[in-house]
Amino acid sequence: MCGRYILVQKLEVIEQRFNARTIENINYSPSYNISPGKKGLIIINESVKKIESAIFGLTPHWSKKPMYLFNARAEGDRNQENDSNYRGAKEIILKPAFRKSIRHKRCLVIADAFIEGTTQEGLSKPYVVFLRNKQRPFAFAGIYDDWENPQTGQIIRGYSIITTVANEFMKKIPHNRCPVILKPADEDKWLNPSLALTDVTDMLEAPDSNTLNAYPVSPNIKNPNLDGPDLIQPIGDFLVCETDINVHETLKRQGFGRNHRNF
Repeated sequence: MCGRYILVQKLEVIEQRFNARTIENINYSPSYNISPGKKGLIIINESVKKIESAIFGLTPHWSKKPMYLFNARAEGDRNQENDSNYRGAKEIILKPAFRKSIRHKRCLVIADAFIEGTTQEGLSKPYVVFLRNKQRPFAFAGIYDDWENPQTGQIIRGYSIITTVANEFMKKIPHNRCPVILKPADEDKWLNPSLALTDVTDMLEAPDSNTLNAYPVSPNIKNPNLDGPDLIQPIGDFLVCETDINVHETLKRQGFGRNHRNF
């Protein structure tokens, strides 16, 4: 399950990469440890593509209390065994918490990398997982919903990252799930409100294993109150040997810039 991820890009880099506009007075703090309940950046399509902040963890509009559903299984209630060979129905379209959002409230969840633990040890043995060839930032396939707090009347927008079965790379960690990472050519398609539902579910696949790499980091990242580049300091080798790469130093250089331009 993808319950931690990293986003440290400057807003102008994100705007350029996704050809999107940042909303005015956005509340954005780059983070090496975005966890459920914290704010991250999403892109929605409402006549123009807008970058905005929202809560990592979707609460369905009909819920009486906050739920913070940070992952949405592509298979819905099917494939509870997380069989990596599963090729059956994508029953996310039937789940009460997600069936409206998967149809009408799809978003891009912007990230530089994500944190994944092993199936048995979880975040006690975490890895930073990233796209090779410096493909940062990228977009998870996301869905969102707006929930009104019955006590305060506040409208809270939350989002979930869609996950699917593990590809061959994720099995090396080993982990039995994988977030859906959209190909750049599919990002606008994902945001298209007129897209047929079959075309939506066709995109809910794990990325090509050859596009991913990872390295182990300290279990300190389990603590959602900790942040900073030290959390992604490598403590071991890359899972796939690469020659001229230093993701940790690159992310440190990219981090904690702000852009206060209004549109």
